[in-house]
Amino acid sequence: MALQDPTPGALDPVALAQALIRCPSVTPADEGALDVLGRALEGIGFTCQRLRFEAEGTPPVDNLYARIGTEGPVFCYAGHTDVVPVGDAAAWSIDPFAAEIHDGVLYGRGAVDMKSSIASFAAAAQAFIAKRDSLPGSIVLLITGDEEGPAINGTKKVLDWMAARGETIDACVVGEPTNPTKLGEMVKIGRRGSLTGRLTVYGAQGHVAYPHLADNPIHRLVRMLAPLSKTYIDEGSDYFQPSSVQVTTIDVGNLANNVVPAQAKAVFNIRFNDLWTSAKLEAWLRQAFDEGLGTDGGRYELACSTSGESFLTEPGWFSDLLQDAVEKVTGRRPELSTTGGTSDARFIRAVAPVAEFGLVGQTMHKVDERVAVEDIRKLAEIYETVLTAFFARNSART
Repeated sequence: MALQDPTPGALDPVALAQALIRCPSVTPADEGALDVLGRALEGIGFTCQRLRFEAEGTPPVDNLYARIGTEGPVFCYAGHTDVVPVGDAAAWSIDPFAAEIHDGVLYGRGAVDMKSSIASFAAAAQAFIAKRDSLPGSIVLLITGDEEGPAINGTKKVLDWMAARGETIDACVVGEPTNPTKLGEMVKIGRRGSLTGRLTVYGAQGHVAYPHLADNPIHRLVRMLAPLSKTYIDEGSDYFQPSSVQVTTIDVGNLANNVVPAQAKAVFNIRFNDLWTSAKLEAWLRQAFDEGLGTDGGRYELACSTSGESFLTEPGWFSDLLQDAVEKVTGRRPELSTTGGTSDARFIRAVAPVAEFGLVGQTMHKVDERVAVEDIRKLAEIYETVLTAFFARNSART
């Protein structure tokens, strides 16, 4: 694609990050964040489309699809402008939406997760485009407004919209914070799955002095939870740590010390590796719970919900490309990891190779969330290096 528009001036990633942070876009509110980003991208030459999706029982969500170029290959950057609540605003040392810089550090909700990353990629795209008379493919930004929320009306629906239009991508970087302590330490090439189970065990209410006339569901629940009392349920796999289990609550609601309750409930979460699928895990749970009932029988109900299956982008050309780019800028060759929670990469992995690389995550979701200004600029340089290498690889192949 020939670039017809005059080359715009350099886009400052720090200034753009500040402008985005000043939009208090606590999920699912947008508060102008996508307008700020859209204007910056249109100034580079992107065509931007706002996509609003909603579903019964969930608030509507605004998303942004931006593209420059009409041909392949297509490189995609995915991210989100929604942020988590600030928590106790009085505990912050600065206004969480003022985007102030102190001693070379940018403060604000979303500074790390992940408005500064979005700004860095926009600046990287501008720098990459400005150095060329024509674009050797297409660049896409897929930006959602509900990653921090239920993730129902965002990335997944944008991908469905793209598929209906015949739009494809060939590789994707998600700009989530991935580095533990220093920029350049870690690239995420997969994520564990997440299954939440809600277990209800039924008994019969009665007087504690006459246990033969009652049926205590708490005793049964404790036996049934025994397989989950171990923190890990496997030994891990080649690229994943062991699957972990955490019982998050046990509830009875019994205020009397002389009454056996009629039911007891527990909620647990399992972060599982690629040795499992959610279906396989649920089958294992039901078998274990059936055995936990024992010979005295009883009844239980189990409801399982899965926010995402485990996935892995096999190490290869794409992870090599990312590692090379990071090492070139930072001098560190990042570890390939699958640690952490879930992200929207779990949706993108179905359509293209996907990996995650962003800023240092130590302060994400915390009071005084912050990022070094130097890291924002270096991240923009890394992203530009990734774009250069990605399109050079395709040119070499053709």
